[in-house]
Amino acid sequence: MALTGGEIRLDRSHDGRVANLTLSHGRYNIVTMEMRSVMSERFAEINADPQIQVVVIRGEGDHFTSGGDISGFIEVEPYELTDLGQDITAPARSPKPVIAAVDGYCFGVGFELALATDIRLVTDRTQFALPEMRLGMMPGSGGTQRLARLVGLSRAKYHVLTAARINAQQALDWGLAPSISAGAEALAEEVERVVQTLLGYSPIALRTAKEVLDRGVDGPLATGVELERKSYAMLRSTHDFAEGVASFNEKRTPTFEGR
Repeated sequence: MALTGGEIRLDRSHDGRVANLTLSHGRYNIVTMEMRSVMSERFAEINADPQIQVVVIRGEGDHFTSGGDISGFIEVEPYELTDLGQDITAPARSPKPVIAAVDGYCFGVGFELALATDIRLVTDRTQFALPEMRLGMMPGSGGTQRLARLVGLSRAKYHVLTAARINAQQALDWGLAPSISAGAEALAEEVERVVQTLLGYSPIALRTAKEVLDRGVDGPLATGVELERKSYAMLRSTHDFAEGVASFNEKRTPTFEGR
């Protein structure tokens, strides 16, 4: 049955502090409906584990994913798609920072998954696209809304309506990615660099900053600033802030505990 198949493997590294999710389904890691459901399950497990501080999502092999299992969608009744996107966009609702390590193709639902993460790291061969128009369809898991917010309405309209691809240089220029790595090995090194940076910070400060950014950006400036100010005041009372100040004054590496 086309709805099933594929894996989203979960393993832990860095003494259990990093959760690694790997999309695995053939050469192009095609995402089935079963895999979408598994993504929700994986993040439920990750979010409930206080030891995990950072999440990394990768594709097995040469490509992140070429997108969803098109034939599988034909088997799904329209009413069953009303909650589409609540599974694949789980990274956006996670309190932990989520990195997408994107090499090769990142199309359709794969692009929507990457858009739902916090940091997208790419290689010089990365290509993004929302090709649903070619099927007489449109993105249905946050692609239109997140892309417009990240690259602007005009660019989003062009790439959604024409299904044109976005290359690595465009992703860098438009702020979809902070850097371009020269190949898979360099990408792995860049992922490790960013992971180590995040692991060195306070989990509660990272969680709070992610929430303020996500919730504040869609509201009025005054509301966002108020949310930022009150969150700042809350962090002022934490153990980690006291530890950060003490370590700065004592010229040592801080030991953050997430409280």
